[in-house]
This record gives sequence, structure tokens and C-alpha cells, in this order.
Amino acid sequence: MTIKSNRLTAEEYEQNFSDIHPPFDSRESALVEANRCLFCYDAPCTKSCPTGIDIPKFIKQITTDNVKGSAHTIFVSNIMGAGCARVCPVEKLCEGSCVYNLLEETPISIARLQRYATEQALEKKWKLFERKPTTGKRVAIVGAGPAGLSCAHVLSREGIAVTIYEKESKGGGLMTYGIAAYKVTPEFCEAEVKYITSLGGITIEYNQELGVHFTLADLQQNYDAVYLGFGVGLARQLNIPGEELEGVVDAIKFIYDIRAGAYDQVPVGDRVAVIGMGMTAIDAATQAKRLGAKEVILVYRRTQEEMPCTEVELDIAKLDGCRIIWLAAPAMIKGEHGHATQLVCNLMQLGEPDASGRRSPFEMGETCTLEVDMIIKAAGQMPFEALVSGKQLQHTHGKIVTQMNGATNIPGVYAGGDCVNGGKEVVDAVQAGKLGAAAILEYVAGL
Repeated sequence: MTIKSNRLTAEEYEQNFSDIHPPFDSRESALVEANRCLFCYDAPCTKSCPTGIDIPKFIKQITTDNVKGSAHTIFVSNIMGAGCARVCPVEKLCEGSCVYNLLEETPISIARLQRYATEQALEKKWKLFERKPTTGKRVAIVGAGPAGLSCAHVLSREGIAVTIYEKESKGGGLMTYGIAAYKVTPEFCEAEVKYITSLGGITIEYNQELGVHFTLADLQQNYDAVYLGFGVGLARQLNIPGEELEGVVDAIKFIYDIRAGAYDQVPVGDRVAVIGMGMTAIDAATQAKRLGAKEVILVYRRTQEEMPCTEVELDIAKLDGCRIIWLAAPAMIKGEHGHATQLVCNLMQLGEPDASGRRSPFEMGETCTLEVDMIIKAAGQMPFEALVSGKQLQHTHGKIVTQMNGATNIPGVYAGGDCVNGGKEVVDAVQAGKLGAAAILEYVAGL
């Protein structure tokens, strides 16, 4: 057993990481699907969208060949509507609320229709928004992820000059660096960021990290308001013996390396164990398999009923040949010559629900041992507590405390997205950016 890169041919990598949810292959196919929509009054699909996209309206516009109008309807509510059409867990949001589910029929393919309209806008560079005259006000945003980009676009439309400070060399945040490559390609993410900033009035300063290249005090001094949208990203540690052995990596870094470089340069083991059952765990497991791992095992301490990922995501892992071990929690990692060779797990039972509402696992007193050469930790992410400590920002274990509109305890400083909620969907971050922008507009108007 060994960890190595360049396991597959170029053709195999291309096939394994090609678009997992291909778009409509023709205008006619999109029209057929759009015409299935019942255009419900007080539509449940719109209610279940965190950004409140008027879904019946944009679908109706597609049926009348008003694709540009459809894209505008989407973007006015969610400027990252193109990306969300690819990565949103629609089965538990808009499509999961479609009335066709009650009729035991296939729900409308809302995501594919949204993709149909928005990707044309990106490809054809439709200019769907005009900036209002400049107000002379300046706002700094930390993080060019979904929350920051959403906030920036709303502010810029209202004539505010926005500067985004981004620690990476590319924008997009989680979309660019934290999601499986077969869902969104780096090229698509770059095109989406360019489309958002093409409005004007938005400058992104790359390779600029809060606490390293500038401070919150610097931004407060030089700008009329500040929005913090730097997300989360610290992998939660397992805190078990052997975690320091070579071959034990965190899922965030593993996915980052896949997104940042060529597939053939990312090393993967023969037998890989992935700890966790959230979206990040699924992405890590499926991509490990698609990089050429012979066997991938997902290890989760609860049952399928309690898993954080959706059934659709789980099915992707199963179709890729990943195996799942339920009711098992990592207890120890054994190794030889400094390399991980075995994962010892405690077998678990479920008791009463914990604070999250899921039943708490407890040890049965038995163990199982997996022969592995690589272990990917995907047991959750932690906020950047060190980043917010000592800055007068009120926070709870690193999660910034805000009011409903994103206002922090410091006047003129707002926050939203994963750095506040601890990690939710891209669409939730987009909505947080909108709410923060609305509050900032009200704040700077009073200066």
C-alpha cells in the first residue's frame, strides 16, 4: 500500500472530473422542462430558497424565450445563481418543496433551468445591472467568497466603492477551493467572479490576509464601513493517538490541493478512510476514488438517519464505489515507520438526542480495525478563533456574534456567512451578504 500521484491517464482524469450534472443539451429540452411548471401562487419553491429567488417567474420567462429576463430575475436575488445552480442541495431546498413531490411525480428541474439561464448570461456577458452614480462612500470587505461577493455587488449597484481583501490568489472562496471539482471547475468559478465584478466599482486585492497584511483597525480607519466574510476553514481535529502520522490529512487541504493544481499531482492512497459524513466528507471520498484510490471507506459514528449530507450526495459516493461503515468512531491510528497503516474504530450505539437534535453515540466496548494507508479527516470545520480574538469583536468560540442584519457589536463593522453561522450552504452565505449590504447602506447614509 502506498500514497502516490499520477495514478490515472489524462483521459481518465478528464472523465472522472467532468460535469456530474450536465446542463440541458438544447433550448428545446429546457423549454419542455420549463413548461412542466405549474407556476404556483405563493410558490413553496421560492419560500424554500434562502435568497428568495422568484422561481415561477424565472421559469415562466424561459417559456417565453426571455432568457435574459430570466437571468436578471435570478441574479437580482442571488448574484451567484449560476454557481448555486450547480452546488445547491436542491433536493432539500427548492426542488424538495416542489408540489410535484406531493403528486409523486418528478419535481421540476429547477437547478438545471436556473443553470440554463444564468450560464448564458456569463457566456454572453449580458450587462443586466447598472451602477447608480457614485456616492463617495467606501466599504472594505474581507473575503471574496459568496458572502463577500454578494455584499459587494449590492453595494456597488448603489454607487458604493468596494474593495475586497482576499487571502488567496483567486476569488470565489468555498466555490473555488472547497467543493468537488466535478461540480464546479476552477474555470467556471473564475468566470463567475469576473462576471460579478464586471459591474464596476469592485476591486479585489488578492493575497491580502487579515491579521497578516492589515488589521481590522486599518480598515476602520480607511473605510466608511467594513464587512467580514472570511468564512471558516480550520479542520476539526480527531484528538486521537496517531493523528500526527504521515498519511493523515484533513479534507479541506485535500480538496484545496485538488482545486488548486493538476489532478495528476495530488497524491492518494490505495486504501483510504474518510472520517465524517457531511458534504465535505462526501466530496473528499468521491474525489479520492476518482483520483485512483482502490478502496475508499467512509466512517461515521451515527446512522444514515443522522448524517449531515443529503441522500443525493450519499448516492454519488455509493455509485463511485465508496463503502460506508456506520456506527463507528475513530479511536486510534496505528503506523509503521511513521506512516499510518491501521485505523482502529470504536463501535457505537445511539442514545438520546444531543444539542444538535441528533441521537448521541456512545461506545459499545468493541472495536474494528481497518487496513489503510491514508486517512482523510472530515469531521467538521472550526471558526478562525484566533482571527477574531482580541479585536473587541463579540464572538462565541470564534463565531462572530451579529444581529439579524449582520451588525456586530462594533459600529460600522458587519459580518456574515460561515464566519457567523459556522458553516452552511453557499446560498446562505449569499443571502447573508445581501442582508449585510442593506444594513451597510443604511449605516453609511447616516454618516
